[in-house]
Amino acid sequence: MNYIEALNYINDKEKYGSRLGLDVIGKLLDLLGNPHLDMKYIHVAGTNGKGSTSAYMATILKEAGYKVGLFTSPYLERFNERISINGRDIPDEKLAKITQRIKEKIEIMLEEGFEHPTTFEIITAIAFVYFKEENVDFAVLEVGLGGRSDSTNIISDSCASVITTIDYDHTDVLGDTLAKIAYEKAGIIKENGLVISYPQEEEAIKTIERVAVEKKAKLYVCPMNQVEIVHLSDKGGVFNFEYDSKIFKDIEISLLGEHQVYNAALAFMTSLILNEEGIIQIEEEHIRNGLKKTRWPGRLEVLKRGPIFLIDGAHNLQGAKTLASSLNLFQYKRLILGIAILKDKDIENIIKTLAPLANEIVVTEVNMPRKMKAEDLEKVIKKYNENTVVENDMKKAVDKAYELAEEEDLIVFSGSLYLIGNIRKLIKENN
Repeated sequence: MNYIEALNYINDKEKYGSRLGLDVIGKLLDLLGNPHLDMKYIHVAGTNGKGSTSAYMATILKEAGYKVGLFTSPYLERFNERISINGRDIPDEKLAKITQRIKEKIEIMLEEGFEHPTTFEIITAIAFVYFKEENVDFAVLEVGLGGRSDSTNIISDSCASVITTIDYDHTDVLGDTLAKIAYEKAGIIKENGLVISYPQEEEAIKTIERVAVEKKAKLYVCPMNQVEIVHLSDKGGVFNFEYDSKIFKDIEISLLGEHQVYNAALAFMTSLILNEEGIIQIEEEHIRNGLKKTRWPGRLEVLKRGPIFLIDGAHNLQGAKTLASSLNLFQYKRLILGIAILKDKDIENIIKTLAPLANEIVVTEVNMPRKMKAEDLEKVIKKYNENTVVENDMKKAVDKAYELAEEEDLIVFSGSLYLIGNIRKLIKENN
């Protein structure tokens, strides 16, 4: 099996949809020799911010001299981005070799009457095998969906369960209240483990507290009221953070937006706690350097200037609100918004948040079954902004945005991670 054959094999399994539950991934890993056992994990769940928080943690640990695996989803441009060690994506030949092994084990599973693993279960297994073979010191795992029944939760313990902001998303699967959603996210909490949580709405934090008590886990809630933002710009941010009676001044980050300051504070505190518990050995300098060096593509990322071309994967209401408030970081005359959204998202509220801010809106669509057709999306947008144009093809949508924009304007493409991955590739190819 070569690299292309491996990708085709993995992508073909999209036909099995998604599945919550650990029986199938458990059987697959058992046939692979249980590579997920006896590794040290930082497990990250949440609605928004879990990707960048995972990236912060992986970079911090790397700065401290550790060999760190990072498993995230989805990818923006290339599949291999989902599985990396110390910032380097899994090599093509390694991916192909591991996928071949997994294919052989799946054939055994099917003969024994088990269901076929989903694409996400296969990718999760690839990550575990790769991290085990490469003997990583730590693996940072970003949950795919929810937490309790997510494939990544097959791990029996973790060094820390980190919970980022919780909001409404995937309500058809996770529940229609914050308490229900929080219960699923809190499913990553381990017996006698460590939990570091972002401050949540009352019903969410009460759920997390209850699960922590049940699991006899030690819960820390990051004191975001002790974060003082010194400076924010379209180049990054600087903040002070007080924790455990010590003030850490002038912490720098390169990721954009106020929300990334708070994600950084969560990673900062997690690192301090892991150090206090003797799980890692780390200096303040490592944490600072890790936060500053962290890059997380596709989230408030400036691709070009003159005019500024910004992409952001805001795909739910909280993400849309964060993007809306982050536009204040930029100096511009007019806003040209490019947008595509998947049909299973909170379309009305996302549009209600973003559309009124734009002077012109280019409506497009992603090339996947869950897409909302651009013409249908435009009908929703028209309720909030009449200045729309439809370009179903993403490249034509980019060209139209540039056609509409002057040098002092701001172009923003948002609404779906699948959209911005393609847009990012288009812009880079044309540079």
